[in-house]
Amino acid sequence: MKRPSRRLPALFVLVVPWLLTAMPVPAQQPGVSDERILFGQSAAFSGPAQELGISMRLGIQAAFHEVNRAGGVHGRRLELASLDDVYEPEAAVANTLALIREEKVFALIGAVGTPTSRASVPVAAEAGVPYIAPFTGAAFLRDARWSNVINLRASYNQETEEMVARLTDDMGIKRIAVLYQDDSFGRAGYRGARNALDRRKMTPVAIGLYPRNTLAVKMALLDVSDGDPEAVILIGAYKPLATFISWAQFSGLHAVFMNISFVGSNALAQELGSGGAGVFVTQVVPFPTDRSLPIVVEYHRALSAYASGSVPGFISFEGYLAGRLAIAGLKSCGREVSRTHFLDGFSQAGMVNLGGFRLRFGKEDNQGSDAVFLTVIGRDGRYRPISSLLEAAP
Repeated sequence: MKRPSRRLPALFVLVVPWLLTAMPVPAQQPGVSDERILFGQSAAFSGPAQELGISMRLGIQAAFHEVNRAGGVHGRRLELASLDDVYEPEAAVANTLALIREEKVFALIGAVGTPTSRASVPVAAEAGVPYIAPFTGAAFLRDARWSNVINLRASYNQETEEMVARLTDDMGIKRIAVLYQDDSFGRAGYRGARNALDRRKMTPVAIGLYPRNTLAVKMALLDVSDGDPEAVILIGAYKPLATFISWAQFSGLHAVFMNISFVGSNALAQELGSGGAGVFVTQVVPFPTDRSLPIVVEYHRALSAYASGSVPGFISFEGYLAGRLAIAGLKSCGREVSRTHFLDGFSQAGMVNLGGFRLRFGKEDNQGSDAVFLTVIGRDGRYRPISSLLEAAP
């Protein structure tokens, strides 16, 4: 009896291998496995700006720890790899390359600073890596050409506009000086202040500059004092600005001091001690003890669960919001996570509600929040929210 042939039809032999090679196979996204999604962060964890990076990382980790305890995002736990750039652009670029090429992160999150972001964003963009919630309000990051950037916070232009509006409208101040860090961050803030003054047909009565990552502010103090200002807008980090304010008070410069949010509010108040009373800081996130917002209650719970004993603050709260923003983006992707899907989700999302703190994105709008809040340091060394500068009067 003749046994049936086991040979496959010639057409099957030819076509099936072609189909197998032609069928699209989902590409494995860097930083994504069945069990986890890896994020990367380059920030200052040492040097004069270290509290900024430390606090941002704390908030992000608290958000990731919170979601991981609940089973992760679609079954994947979130992890964060952080590298210290000491708030220097060259180190930030090296870290960004290492995180992308060696650690193979899915996305970058919580970078600290304008000069570091200016150097790193093009590197991330070329690799197609999302750059999420950098701790900077620089205008260039709001440019639609950076399609990989997702901003959480209001811009420095919006902060300085609020500063000048409050100084002139609330207090009738006309003589305003500007002190800024001599780099891309300081210049971004200075341009915002200058534009706000220009709109009111005003010019700074004096300008002071100091080098990044130094406390060399005495020459800047002399320059500012020469203008006899009623108020000084300060654009820098907490250590040099605390030094400037302390020396200004000692030298008899009795002016209103207004700091931009990047300063590092908690660290500034600690550095100033009793000399901080009456110093203003604009903020870009809600007051971190305002428990009327569900997101603040969730932040406190997450922070306590992750690092019991940690003091809530504006920067760690911003880091927590950054983490929650990343989580929202991942949830919208479903189980099939890709960088493209993640980024496209924000341009199409419209409003993202983070427990009462509402963000709005669009096709040509990569900045979620436009909100700017006023705060002042009280005699007890603690911040309190205000709606007018006059509320801080003795």
